[in-house]
Amino acid sequence: MRIAIVTDAWSPQVNGVVRTLQTIRAELEQMGHVVEVISPDLYGSIPCPTYPEIRLALVRSTVVGQAIAAFQPDAVHLATEGPLCLAARRWCLRSGVPFTTAYHTHFPDYVAQRTGLPAAWFWRYIRWFHGPAQAVLVSTRSVREQLRTHGVPNVRPWGRGVDLAAFTPDAPPPALYAYLPRPIMLYVGRVAVEKNLEAFLATDHVGTKVVVGDGPARAALARAYPQARFIGPMFGAELAGAYAGADVFVFPSRTDTFGLVMIEALACGTPVAAYPVTGPVDIVTAECGALSEDLGQAIAAALPCDRAACAAYGRSFSWERSAREFLAGLHAIPATLIESAA
Repeated sequence: MRIAIVTDAWSPQVNGVVRTLQTIRAELEQMGHVVEVISPDLYGSIPCPTYPEIRLALVRSTVVGQAIAAFQPDAVHLATEGPLCLAARRWCLRSGVPFTTAYHTHFPDYVAQRTGLPAAWFWRYIRWFHGPAQAVLVSTRSVREQLRTHGVPNVRPWGRGVDLAAFTPDAPPPALYAYLPRPIMLYVGRVAVEKNLEAFLATDHVGTKVVVGDGPARAALARAYPQARFIGPMFGAELAGAYAGADVFVFPSRTDTFGLVMIEALACGTPVAAYPVTGPVDIVTAECGALSEDLGQAIAAALPCDRAACAAYGRSFSWERSAREFLAGLHAIPATLIESAA
């Protein structure tokens, strides 16, 4: 099968959407499928206001359509709600080419936090953008229910997975951990306002708060919370060791639809503390962590969890299964239709 994926999120960005798409692409190619990624690096772009690491493509729908048609795909998937996918959406609708979409982030809440405008305003855009899709692929049950409540049709499941070769309880911890007061409370992810990181840093709990990652809020938060250790981005075995050596993983975000970092931490045997919101409520169980509107209480309740049970649960998340769910959600394009669109 030839699959065209159009996305506004791609390398060099470092986030869960990019990691998901890169991993799914590799899984699909391993299965024998041919995947073409159409991303902002192929076109002129400008930095996103308030988020310069993200580049917004400046391209006409006809140009994106030509790239899709030249690839002659059997299916088209629009991964994000940004300008590049908007251009592709416009071309698909004009050409009668069916497509699927995905809902990776609570876009209305995310934009509301960055603009100060009501989230309800942006739900109109979500309904409009995803409405014509043959299927909207969503990671968890609670998010699917939320989208249906807001009038988004054709919602289908698309779960996530863990690289079980990399993320294991045996990963050696960073040397730094040997000198830090326990318990070590770990956060991994972007250091940005929408991640609600300050809620974690402000908790009153003995031990050491460690932040792995980078982002626009890092400098300000490091100044405001000098007792926390900001150690920058980590990848691969180094990141696995950071997870495995921590006593609890803290996920303070209220805008993520899943949270890959949670299942990576669990696969390394580390329990999770989070808010009872979409994402965590679908992942965290009483055996592998705790949820509370008081994040400090969630941390305290998660610490005693059995690490072997956490690791066993984390190993249940498979990227192969995720790739098969993605395939099942795609909508085939009649060959004659894509030829005429070209």
